[in-house]
Formats: sequence, C-alpha cells, structure tokens
Amino acid sequence: MKQNRRSFAVIGLGNFGGTVAMELARYDKYVIGIDQSEKVVSNFAEHLSQALILDSRDENALREAGVGECDAALISMGEDLESSVLTAMNLKMIGVETVWAKAISRAHHRILSKLGVDRVFHPEEEIGRHAAAVLNNPFVRDYVSLGNGSHVFYFQAPEEMDGRAKSDIRMFESHEVRCLGVMRGTEFLCDAAGDCVLAKGDRLILLATRANFGAFADTI
Repeated sequence: MKQNRRSFAVIGLGNFGGTVAMELARYDKYVIGIDQSEKVVSNFAEHLSQALILDSRDENALREAGVGECDAALISMGEDLESSVLTAMNLKMIGVETVWAKAISRAHHRILSKLGVDRVFHPEEEIGRHAAAVLNNPFVRDYVSLGNGSHVFYFQAPEEMDGRAKSDIRMFESHEVRCLGVMRGTEFLCDAAGDCVLAKGDRLILLATRANFGAFADTI
C-alpha cells in the first residue's frame, strides 16, 4: 500500500458503497473495493486501487487483502445484517482505526454502535430529511446538520431583501437566526461581523435550529 496517502476500504459496492468508493478514488485516495459479486467487482476494477471478490465475514481474507492497513473502512451492505455485524467485528479485530457502517434499522444501528463502529448511516432517511428541508422552502438551496440541533442553511435572498442592509433585517435576531456570511456568485461579500447591501439571489449562510429557521422562513 502506498505511503503518505490516506487509504480506505469500502465493503459492499452497491449504489451507496460504489458511489463512496468512486468519489474517494476521484480524490486520489487509495481505495480497496470489496464485494462478493464478480460482476459488481469487475465494474470497479479499472477505477479503484484494488477491487476484490471476497467474503468480509472471513477475518483472514480481510487481513490478506491489506484491509487492516487502511485508515478507515465503510461497511455498505446494510441489507444483510449478519454480514454487516460480522464484518464490523472483523474490521475492529484486524485493527482498522475508523469504521463507518450503513444500517437498515434502529436495532441494527444499536448493534453496530455497541461493536464500536464510529459512525452509523441511514442513507435513505438522511436523504429524505434533506430533500424535505429543501422542498419545504423555495429559498433553501442546501443545508448541513452540525449536531445538537444546529444547522447551517444556504438561503437564497428573496426579492423582499433586495436593497436592504444585512444589519437592517431584524427577523434574524427575532427568530434567533445568525447570518454567518453573504455570497454573491463566487464573491464573499461579508461575514457575521460585517455588513453589506443584499441583492435578490444572494446566498446567505444562516446558523439556526430547524424550528427557529422554519419560523424565520415562514415570514418570508
């Protein structure tokens, strides 16, 4: 395995795992892609550092493949609970420092967490919540959860904000929404401490809880 280059193992090359593996490869990372299907693996052979057909329930097979030397591993075979759990155990046994995994249920999530998995995903639920938040308001372009109930929202300034100074928009304070900055195209106009005159279509970077942001957005 190459030195001075972060390395990853992605186990399960379905839609989710395959996308993660390909994106990591595009970041020029060393990626070992693993699946039990010869057909699936063949689709990734030319794109990943290694694409291997093996059973991740086999601890020795993972060792021989060099997975224990990887900086992190992603388990993306949530539909097969037994394989997912055994793979998580094996990855911990062979010394992979960081393990992330996909789960299909809350019970599955709890089992993986008990095994020491560092982060557990529910991709469909997370994408569903994300889509609902963006669909809910036509001015929301994207958002990122920071944990503990806080979110950063990328909000497109509506016509009502055109020509107004950021400091004059009292709705921010009244709804406990903090404007971290304003962008116009690729230009950063001002940060949280600065002021600028807004134009329709500017992108505001807003920090708030979901409830507070919802109350703020409903006033627009």
